[in-house]
Amino acid sequence: MRAPVFGASKRLPRREFLCASGAAMAAASVPARAKGPPVFLDYDQAELDAAYDQAAYAPTMRQLLKRWASNSAAVRGRLGAPRRFAYGPGAVEGLDVFPAQRPNAPIFIMIHGGAWRAVTADDMAFPAETFVRAGAHYVVPDFSPVQDVGGSLLPMADQVRRAIAWVYANAGRFGGDRSRIYLSGQSSGGHLAAVALTTDWQKDFGLPADVIKGGLCISGMYELAPVRLSQRSSYVKFDDAMVEALSPIRHIARLRAPLIVAHGTDETPEFQRQARDFAAAVKAAGKNVALIVADNYGHFDLPETLSSPYGILGRAALRMMKIG
Repeated sequence: MRAPVFGASKRLPRREFLCASGAAMAAASVPARAKGPPVFLDYDQAELDAAYDQAAYAPTMRQLLKRWASNSAAVRGRLGAPRRFAYGPGAVEGLDVFPAQRPNAPIFIMIHGGAWRAVTADDMAFPAETFVRAGAHYVVPDFSPVQDVGGSLLPMADQVRRAIAWVYANAGRFGGDRSRIYLSGQSSGGHLAAVALTTDWQKDFGLPADVIKGGLCISGMYELAPVRLSQRSSYVKFDDAMVEALSPIRHIARLRAPLIVAHGTDETPEFQRQARDFAAAVKAAGKNVALIVADNYGHFDLPETLSSPYGILGRAALRMMKIG
């Protein structure tokens, strides 16, 4: 089972993204076949490919992505358009800020997913109201899709880190409290958030080691070795150095923030295993971690619970921030 291809050089429009996803879901319904030789754990190649292809396990993927877009538009209608700031010189290097209505407010940064190659900040506006109404700024950075940067995840990780550093340095421009920055991400954004959480901020940016005060990683990937063996290697040019540098589970010693790791029980088996293993490794290292297992939630409806202070993730995020 192969993931939809979202484009060789440019970020695809949402319509094409959804149509391609629908084709992948149709492919996921093929009859049973003979099992091939194991590639990773007990997975053969087709099983491993499917375990890193959301369409194979999310029959309502198209509907939910469309709902993310319509709910994001509705939130912008109620809150107003976000303020847009450039965090770097690149055309894509901007971030949206939905400002809190109080001075010196905490900041919640959300890193969007999209298989490292789709989705934008516009699509991730739907949780903003939860945080703004609770008295926090909601910030969503944009960054380059992997197909625009030669198939490497390193530039994306660098952009996410620079966006966080910009927020710390410029929080006063939108009334934020730089001593209360919290970070979250979903799917490939959960991976990038975990990379940022395991960054040596003092060494690499001259910032406090605890610049991020809490992390919420939702349905992410934390060890890239099995991902490299999957169909995702058709568009990500994995190499040993990238896998080593961007596998957060290998760099837990640099984790300074209390962490929440979350997944749904209807997600792919690999996204569930990755979450469990990462949380267990953080706990084994003696660090502060909580694992949220959301019964009967999948990859695309679990993030929607950020949209309510009573939702599974909304409640967890606000408690982490000690607001609401």
